[in-house]
Amino acid sequence: MYRIKLNEFEGPLDLLLFFIQRDELDIHNIPISKITNEFCEYVNYIQVLDLELASEFILMAATLIQIKAKMMLYKPDEITEEEEDPRYELVKRLLEYKRFKDASQEFANLEEEHRKVFYRSDFDADYRIDEEAEEDVTIQNLTLYNLIKAYKYAMEHQPKEVVHNITRMNVSIDEQIELVNTLCTQNEYVSFLSMIIGMEKIRIVVTFIAILEMAKNGIIGLKINESLTDFVVFKIAEMPEEGIIETSSFN
Repeated sequence: MYRIKLNEFEGPLDLLLFFIQRDELDIHNIPISKITNEFCEYVNYIQVLDLELASEFILMAATLIQIKAKMMLYKPDEITEEEEDPRYELVKRLLEYKRFKDASQEFANLEEEHRKVFYRSDFDADYRIDEEAEEDVTIQNLTLYNLIKAYKYAMEHQPKEVVHNITRMNVSIDEQIELVNTLCTQNEYVSFLSMIIGMEKIRIVVTFIAILEMAKNGIIGLKINESLTDFVVFKIAEMPEEGIIETSSFN
């Protein structure tokens, strides 16, 4: 005989439900004869162990035997409106018991999950973000995700700072005047484009200013090409010994 531990079942309905689930039976169409025989075997076993505990099981066994007797006389084909399946009340009780048992198990699972959660307390000690606000605004609902999201938003909305790397260069007009004068002395005509090849922007600007100063003082002449894309510099007079302008520099 298959034996069970009694403390695993909370009553006769629990035991009946165990039989139905174990054998995968249809709870709405219980094979009452099979269930009754098996249930009575367990009742006999229970009486040996604990007569007081067996009393409610004995009552259920009697109910099952009564239903079994009615089922022997019960003919579904000849049923009338006044008659009903003898198993109806038992099925109704089993379904109700199963519903409460499932709900109890679900609550037990929720309780087990709840034990794994630790809730922060002492919200009154939280730092107040806005003491003058009408609502009580605290950091009690603040999470790491909220902090990361706020940080990301702040970083994305920072004003863009444009940074230029500037190299300090000492370029004087006198130096460039000397350069232009030397080139014009060595060559009859000097193209401005050829003169500035390899120069930095600041040196090109200072060289152009030096050419304008020399042209202004009648030392060199300028001639623009037909396409207006370049001009040539040629020497007219010698450089005065005292210089053209005061020494200055761009840095």
